[in-house]
Amino acid sequence: MTTPEPTSRLPRLKKWRPLRWIIVAAVTLLVGLAVWFRAGRSGDGDAATFVTRRGPLDISVLEGGSMRAVESQEVKCEVRVGYNGLKILKIVDEGYEVTEDDIKTNKVLVELDSSDLQKQIVQQDIQYESAAATLIDAQQAYEIQLNQNLSDLQAAEQKVRFARLDFDKFLGDQVTQTIVDQVGLEKQIAMEETSADARLSALSTPTPSATGQKPPDSEAIKQTTLQPTVLVTKGEVPIVTSLDGGKPLLPRAPTPPPTAASRLPAMTNATPPARDIEPPREKVVIDFSKYASIDALGDGEAKQKVRKFEDDLQVAQKEMGQAKVTLEGTKRLFEKGFVTKIDMEKDDIAYENNRLKVQTAGTARELFLKYEFPKTAEENLSKHSEAVREFSRARKAAVSKLAQAEAKLKSAQGQFNIQSRQRKELNEQLEKCAITAKKPGLVVYGGSREDMFYYGGEERVREGATVRERQTIITIPDMTKMSVRVKIHETYIKKIKKGQKARITVDAFPDKVLDGEVTQVGVLPDSQNMWMNPDMKVYLTTITVTGTHDWLKPGMSSKVEILVNRLGDVVYVPVQAVSPFDKKQVCFVGRSRNPERRIVEVGEFNDEFIEVKSGLKEGERVLLRAAETQAPEKTDEKKEKATEPQKGPGATPMPAQAAAKT
Repeated sequence: MTTPEPTSRLPRLKKWRPLRWIIVAAVTLLVGLAVWFRAGRSGDGDAATFVTRRGPLDISVLEGGSMRAVESQEVKCEVRVGYNGLKILKIVDEGYEVTEDDIKTNKVLVELDSSDLQKQIVQQDIQYESAAATLIDAQQAYEIQLNQNLSDLQAAEQKVRFARLDFDKFLGDQVTQTIVDQVGLEKQIAMEETSADARLSALSTPTPSATGQKPPDSEAIKQTTLQPTVLVTKGEVPIVTSLDGGKPLLPRAPTPPPTAASRLPAMTNATPPARDIEPPREKVVIDFSKYASIDALGDGEAKQKVRKFEDDLQVAQKEMGQAKVTLEGTKRLFEKGFVTKIDMEKDDIAYENNRLKVQTAGTARELFLKYEFPKTAEENLSKHSEAVREFSRARKAAVSKLAQAEAKLKSAQGQFNIQSRQRKELNEQLEKCAITAKKPGLVVYGGSREDMFYYGGEERVREGATVRERQTIITIPDMTKMSVRVKIHETYIKKIKKGQKARITVDAFPDKVLDGEVTQVGVLPDSQNMWMNPDMKVYLTTITVTGTHDWLKPGMSSKVEILVNRLGDVVYVPVQAVSPFDKKQVCFVGRSRNPERRIVEVGEFNDEFIEVKSGLKEGERVLLRAAETQAPEKTDEKKEKATEPQKGPGATPMPAQAAAKT
């Protein structure tokens, strides 16, 4: 069965064929008109041109950067952690607004893991208690040694005093004083007393018991953790009796405990040697024979004995004289026969007995004066001298023992201070594991994005992440005052001055233009950028936004136009219209088919236009790129690279013409 469609289409195709040719011709005509119109606008050829203008020209530097707060609180991890770091147990959500109520209630923003610190605190408490017990023991030992020294010195002093009394008792105080001065015992006693007192004063750091206070117990030591140095209080030096009648020395003014260097000169005096050995002294021989008389001796035991010997001798001599007279009378009576021979012999025996008594009394007197008197006198002098030397040894021994006790006390106190300080530091570290709110603002994780460096293995801030010591965990910026930090290329940095005005636009709000001011210009190139691209030198510059804007947030991309200068009435062209040629600046004036190369003198420039001081007039047409028929100046490739600024993040490309000018 056939259909009539094929035969019915033929008339319609014939009908539309002329219309098709009309459409093709119209399209061709439109394309030709478009080409002609484009060529007409661009000039007499295919090259782009620009008509030279005259008028005001703003010299500015345009750079991009990020919005940031002028002031911000960085919450860092202040806990001393090891290589493995410290985990975050809890942290507030990013973007949380910290209020004044949060500050009053000490809201915890970040909670760090403190399990290891708690274990260290338990171990430190044990060491702290041990050091406290050692300190109490050293204090008690010091007080015992101090009292023992006082007892030993008093006993040695008493022995010296008793020996002197025995010496005075035998010879008399006047004679003994003469002998003591001759021997030099008083001078020796004064020297030993002065030297020992100086040593004791240097070593004696009174404990609380010496000032009438009770020694601190363990609980008292615990309460002095923050000020452990008050355990040994300052006060007066303990009273030490002297040799002159037992009078106490005057109390000395309270002084701080001297160091080892300060008391070294007192302990190593130039008079006695460093070791505890008596220095050799010149031996003084006392001739006691000149004191062997009643007139030379004082009121003492020796004088009494000499007087008794002389009395016995006189009595014996008188009895002998009486016996002699009696014997002579008896002899005369015997010759006359009045008495018997026996009576005469009795009187003779009595006379002989009295004569022997005279000899015995005289011999006893001579023996006492020649032997017993000097022996006893020298023995008493020796006992007195030995007592003085023993007193000196007791003083030196007291200094030595007190120094040892003080060294143990200072060592125990130093160890206690160390343990107390470590215990305090651990407790402070434990408190730092809970970071509370200190300032209102917006919570931002981490530090400033522009100032952050990459650390190998560092995790993103979140719950469960590991942080290192001094790492910024959160930042709370002050939203009332914002700024933009940009990187200025080294070719433009000499134009930027502090206090220059700027216009700021934010990419998120392009229709709003903010006013700003340059508040900080970098002195040295950015060190971080030098690591990334050593060939490009940029300087960090801060532009502070004028006023407060609630819609500004840290991290917003911004563009800053710093107004460097404003030229009033100058001729200017686009920067790409100026080209280097034969070490000069030229512009190509006219049409692209036959342009005129003209030498020009250029001035200041911005990112779009450059000032032409001479060589061009207003209204002249210049090519925006050098004509192909003109051979540009051949320069060394390395020189071009050094002249042209490197392109990089935050840097504005600089044309070769402007670079050559600068």
